[in-house]
Order: sequence, then structure tokens, then C-alpha cells
Amino acid sequence: MADPTSTRAPSGATGVLVLDSGDILWGKGFGAAGAAAGEVCFNTAMTGYQEVMTDPSYAGQIINFTFPHIGNVGTNPEDIEATNPHALGCIVRQDVTDPSNFRNTQHFDAWMKANGRIGLSGIDTRELTRIIRMKGAPNGVIAHAPDGVFDIAALLSQARGWPGLEGMDLAKDVTTLQSYQWDEGLWKLGEGYQKPLPSKGGVGVGQTTNTTSPTPSPSLGREGGKHVVAIDYGIKRNILRNLVDAGAQVTVVPASASFEDIMAHAPDGLFLSNGPGDPAATGTYAVPVIKQWLATKKPLFGICLGHQMLGLAVGAKTEKMHQGHRGANHPVKRLDDDAVEITSMNHGFAVDADTLPANARATHVSLFDGSNCGFELTDQPAFSVQYHPEASPGPQDSHYLFEKFVGMMGTKNA
Repeated sequence: MADPTSTRAPSGATGVLVLDSGDILWGKGFGAAGAAAGEVCFNTAMTGYQEVMTDPSYAGQIINFTFPHIGNVGTNPEDIEATNPHALGCIVRQDVTDPSNFRNTQHFDAWMKANGRIGLSGIDTRELTRIIRMKGAPNGVIAHAPDGVFDIAALLSQARGWPGLEGMDLAKDVTTLQSYQWDEGLWKLGEGYQKPLPSKGGVGVGQTTNTTSPTPSPSLGREGGKHVVAIDYGIKRNILRNLVDAGAQVTVVPASASFEDIMAHAPDGLFLSNGPGDPAATGTYAVPVIKQWLATKKPLFGICLGHQMLGLAVGAKTEKMHQGHRGANHPVKRLDDDAVEITSMNHGFAVDADTLPANARATHVSLFDGSNCGFELTDQPAFSVQYHPEASPGPQDSHYLFEKFVGMMGTKNA
């Protein structure tokens, strides 16, 4: 750690992380120049850095990657979870690795620069991880100045002035602005994302595929199939692809969509997506809508923030975690049969299991700290999980959840 009173960068330093505690970590900047304030958290995944950077759930956060070799697979236009990156920046141990993968189209450093995201290398990420584990996720500022000149006092003031994630509704900042249909299936080696299937009036109006398969998968949702409305609190694209692959037609609506907006699409089921920020803040407008849906007794499935939204809707409480869960190696115990699923996690808030009502039965629990990772309602077809089944860390330990959800729905009349 550098002396917090020092304003001079060590020789060769072009990047710095300033924590609200006054701790200063010097390194080498990459990606875009500038400064950004947010919550500093660590992620233990060994792969998927591009998916992490583009996951809307990371809005307002600076990612400290514990895996030292970031950049080895480069970047490409397929491995993104949203149109733009949402993490503010990232911190890595080694200099960004040159890409060595047949799917690479752009160096990670160039990708970060093109997308206005700040990187910092040469940091002892193990030391920073220990700080977060012991003291909790701090607020901080990541900065990159090619000339090595920094106003540390101003950066420290910026870090201490950032309000933190508690009480912050970030879903409104990352959600879609209008409803749309999604008709893209899962990615296959040599084929790309599965070809959209015809719907009324021709091919759906969802996102375009980067590549298409010669023939559509028979599992993809078709006209007259089960229709899912997905509320976008910061949804990941691979969630939508898994819903399609499980046989659903999918319509995505904004986080602010009213119950009437949702019902206008005549859905058979409602999906509550992942997203960033404090669930209690987003819940001020999301929870009343979810309660109205629950009164219909139709199927509901929530992931991550959606899990927390369902918890709030049934009367439970959420709480800020000390350090959060972020990585692709988190063991979760399934209580029905004691099986262990290897899961992908990304959350800094959790449902307080002790506040779940009598009609909410816990289904999954973290083997790291015993926190609740899933529950279902006993009096209607509604369930949720805290982790990300679409991220395939197991690699497919949890894909059954999408099939379970779609299977709960009756066939819609064409």
C-alpha cells in the first residue's frame, strides 16, 4: 500500500486504485483513460471476463479478478451479455495477456479502450481480495492517466463521496427502454447462435444472430408455444437464449412495466431477471407488480435480483452481504436430494432466509456460508434461485431450472 498522503506516482505507474479508506494501490493503466468511482469487489472465475464486464448486474462496480491471466482468449462479438459493458473497470495481476484463441477478434486492451472502460494491471490482487474479505467491499476510484499524473486528494474525495450501492436503484439505468421479442437460441461450436424460428408474420423481431445454424433446433419456441414475459432488471442475453432453448416464446419488457403492460402480452409465465443495485430500492416499483402477478397463480421464475424481488414480494427481507458472492465455482446444495450444483454467482445482496414466510420453502443453500440460494412457494408455481444457471459453470448442472419453468406452463392456443 502506498502512503495516502503521497500525490506522486511511482516510476512507471500510469494507473491507480484509491479506496475510501485512504489506501492507494499503484499499477499500470490500460483500456480507456479517465477515472470512475464505484464499489470494488472480487470475482474468482477463471474464464468469462468479457461476459463479466458486459453483465448489467455489475453496474456501479469495479472488478478485481483473482485469476491472474486475463486477456488470453481476447474478445469477440458473441461473448457479451449486453450491448455495452456495465462494469466500470477491472483490476488484474499480470499485464493483459495477448489473445490465443481462434474466436478472438480484438485484444482485450483495445476492447476496453473502445468501450470506455478503465483497466489496472500490476496489482497484488490477492492482497486486495483479503482487504475485501476482511473489511467488506469498499468504495473506490479506478484511474488511468498515460502521463502518470494524478490528483490523489481529488480521487480520494471522489471515492468517499460515492454513495454506495445500498439504497441505489440501478435497474432503471440498465433496463431496456421498450418491449421486444427475443428469438435467439444457444450457441453451438461451428454453428453460432441457433437460427430464429418463424412466428406470426415471419421471423421474430428480436436480436439478430452473429451466425446461424443450418437448421433450427426443434427445441426452440414456436408459434403457439409457451409465452414468457421477461422483466428486464438488467437481463443477461444467455438467460433469454436458455428460455428459448427450453421451448418458450419470449417477450422482454422494461423494469418499469406495469401489470397491465405485462398482461397485454397474454403471457403463460413471468420471468424476473438479474440486475444491479439494492433490491429494496428496485422493489419500490417492482414488488407491487409481482404481487399482482402472484394473484393470477400463473408460473413465475426469478434469477438473482429476480430471486430477491420474489422474496420481497412474499414478505421476506433482503440484506447487504459483507463481501458478496462473485465467481464461477460456488457450490450450492440442492435440499431435495442433497446434490451439489457448481454455480456461477454475482450478487452483493441476499434474501434473509429467516424472514421467508411459511408458504416459501427453501430449495438451495450456499455451501460457502449457508445463505439462501433458492426457494419455491408451496401454494403456487413460483420459484427462484440466487445463482446464474445460464452461465454454465457446472457446465450444465442447473439448466434443468429453465425446463422446469417452461414445463409449468400450459400450451398456449395459437
